[in-house]
Amino acid sequence: MNQHTYTEVNNGSAPVPVRSTPVLSYGHFYDEVTKLLGSASNHCISYYCHDLSDRLKFICCIADDETGSIKVLSHEKKADGTPLRSLTVDCPSVHIFEREIHENFGVVFEGHPWLKPVRYPHDRADRLSVMDNYPFYIIDGEELHEVGVGPVHAGVIEPGHFRFICNGEKVLHLEIQLGYQHRGVERMLAEKSEALQRCILAENIAGDTATGHNLAHVQLIESLAGIEVYEALQIERCIALEMERIAVHIGDTAALCGDVAYQLGQVTCEALRTMVINTTQSWCGNRFGKGLIRPGGSNYPLTGEMADEILGNLADVERRYSNVTDCIYSLPSVLGRFEDIGTVTRQQATEIGAVGMTARTCGIMRDTRKTHPFQHYKNFQIDPVTLETGDVLARGMLRALEVKASAGIIRGLIDAWRKAEKTVGKPDYDLRLIPDSFAVSMTEGWRGEICHTAVTDSMGNISHYKVKDPSLHNWLALALAVRNQEISDFPVCNKSFNLSYCGHDL
Repeated sequence: MNQHTYTEVNNGSAPVPVRSTPVLSYGHFYDEVTKLLGSASNHCISYYCHDLSDRLKFICCIADDETGSIKVLSHEKKADGTPLRSLTVDCPSVHIFEREIHENFGVVFEGHPWLKPVRYPHDRADRLSVMDNYPFYIIDGEELHEVGVGPVHAGVIEPGHFRFICNGEKVLHLEIQLGYQHRGVERMLAEKSEALQRCILAENIAGDTATGHNLAHVQLIESLAGIEVYEALQIERCIALEMERIAVHIGDTAALCGDVAYQLGQVTCEALRTMVINTTQSWCGNRFGKGLIRPGGSNYPLTGEMADEILGNLADVERRYSNVTDCIYSLPSVLGRFEDIGTVTRQQATEIGAVGMTARTCGIMRDTRKTHPFQHYKNFQIDPVTLETGDVLARGMLRALEVKASAGIIRGLIDAWRKAEKTVGKPDYDLRLIPDSFAVSMTEGWRGEICHTAVTDSMGNISHYKVKDPSLHNWLALALAVRNQEISDFPVCNKSFNLSYCGHDL
């Protein structure tokens, strides 16, 4: 730990006393954050503030992908309207965090180029800031026109508004406006006193990432309680996470095929996805893995019979998925709609702080399983798949390659599970959390890096809880991807990212 600048922690490690993180002057904080984020190995995983009644406390967590450490910095200010110099000018990836802080607490960041609302929470600082007066970017020109899509969509999806500025059919600019749900998830995670209630909330943060988010939550609670679960349970959790990755990647492949009218690929992948999620249902009674991950233990410990069923079904799925993706990614009509469409460059991905699939398709090896390992990944070799072109084709191909990789990972995990002692224990909903502590928990969901952090008060109750879904970083990548594309390319670009509305709208 640097006694004068930051506290250094590891993912899911024991919590640190709140007082151990130095409170810096804002000038010192600014200099340290810009210096850290100036290194390609570092990226900001969370930056937020919470109200201490007489002042605002800011917490910034920066992950070092080379050392596996997380540096926690803080500063404080009175809630008096005094502006702060914007970090975004020197560190563009921080833009979304400063926008959120501004919306929630009214903190003005001088020099921020895009200080606009993010979510419109019910308790936002400026109640006059409403959907109807959102300050959309405007370009004047007689040859230009605007196209609005949403918030009500033709498909059964969640609300979001997309405002295109076009020159003919070419997209010059896309602005994405989210924040229609106002769910209050973070507030409820702090207020709920029952551990089971918090688990149910966590696994519903994003419906397609029930395992990823709930594992981040449960790992955080176990960290704050100072406990480490049995090896077999850690392995089982990793298996569940990889099964979720496989299921969604195959489902997304179906959606991509549907958008380019390749029906054979669509219906085949839809059927294969069903096989995977039905296997999860056979394990725990829920196709999305809800109820499977709980603090301290499990109500559905893996059995030898279930392990055999997982391996048998995955072998079939892997073989059939490989056959259909060979067809998909060799068919000229499909390649013509995927290749060189919706490209995000490595520089763009770096500047916006892209994570997960979005980063890995741009040549950035950002995968929490490798860089900040958790659960049994600490003892398991992960070789993340990376591609370079950053287009729709890369985002589709990455899914195919990761399905194959995850199937291999599951086989290795089950081998390790067979050798481990089969003790997992029952869930413990009465864990006592360490008072006046702070902890960080990260998992690698199928979209990318998920980060949950929490602070406990003097009684060991959660006083503040913060969630970061990977979509918070990556929505801007979609806006960049459609620039200079035909507006008809938007659906396939959008599906190639498949970002989360609800994971963003907390």
